[in-house]
Amino acid sequence: MPQTSASHSPSSILTIGSGEKLQEPSFFLENIPGNRVGRPVHGNDDEAEYTSKELWHQVKSVVRTIEREDGVPIFDDTIQQKPYTDENKLICWHFDHSINRSVKGLNLLNCIYQASDVSVPVAYELVRKPILFCDRQTRRVKRKSEVSKNQLLRQMLRTCQQNRLRYRYVLADSWFSAKENLLFIRQDLKKHFIVALKSNRTVALSPQDKAHGRFVRIDTLDWSAPTPVTAWIKGLPFPVLLHRCIFTNKDDSTGILYLACSDLDPHEDALETIYQKRWKVEVFHKTLKSHAALAKSRTKRVRTQSNHVFMALYAAFSLEWLHIKQRMNPFALRSKLYLKAIRHAFEELQKLKAA
Repeated sequence: MPQTSASHSPSSILTIGSGEKLQEPSFFLENIPGNRVGRPVHGNDDEAEYTSKELWHQVKSVVRTIEREDGVPIFDDTIQQKPYTDENKLICWHFDHSINRSVKGLNLLNCIYQASDVSVPVAYELVRKPILFCDRQTRRVKRKSEVSKNQLLRQMLRTCQQNRLRYRYVLADSWFSAKENLLFIRQDLKKHFIVALKSNRTVALSPQDKAHGRFVRIDTLDWSAPTPVTAWIKGLPFPVLLHRCIFTNKDDSTGILYLACSDLDPHEDALETIYQKRWKVEVFHKTLKSHAALAKSRTKRVRTQSNHVFMALYAAFSLEWLHIKQRMNPFALRSKLYLKAIRHAFEELQKLKAA
């Protein structure tokens, strides 16, 4: 991996909205000769795959500049459909909860660190399914993973802890609110969480109810008061704050979101404000798919496919840096880059015609 330079020119220091100085990273491809740009993706047969460790090596300098105690690691997964690519342990069938059915593609679990209005990918894992088995009901060969996504999430959190990432709350949606994750965050890492819960999650409203096994669904609680409710989620030894958010969807329908926070101090406005930061990971996934060409990998080998994901993640990080530096959104940045490339190509064409 290329080493980042220890010295930086004055032009490489940028002031962001909060007034903090942000040091420009030494970009990955800037240190690679032109005839070797394709090597990070294709490489040689004996070269290993790029992993989350290499991504952290590239983004660490920026993270160290922006990180704060109120920064948050945000976890979410996304599926990039690849219907025409040959199936392997990486490109296979995954259940997409956004459309409620299984699709063929790659499943990417991301951890985005958000602080000072900057979002940086700090860890990722690709869901791999190397185990083949026969489904007795359908009599079809299927694949399964050696580890669950919840186990991958805990592994990524452990890595963030080893990298001394500064944060107070972990944010995740209801798909990652398993009790094992919540116990790990609170008891092993000594951190707090704010997660969404499904409406059928059961809680006890007092230590006595918990001791006698009297648990009720959270959607049956009395939510007439606007203040959060202190309760004990089934399977957790510590109390949490429960809060119900009511919001309006784009189609004017009403939605309900249940939040659980292990920190008993915040009020409802603080809970909603902090959890709203989770939307940053959705924006990052949109950048990955729309502007970093996550799907544009016509490859068949697992190592090449995974290296393409690494480069797409790094490209999305680079776009985030340019977004801060140029104060332009990714759509405008891409249009500007494309326009300059087309102009340069047209100028070269005119030179060839005149020769």
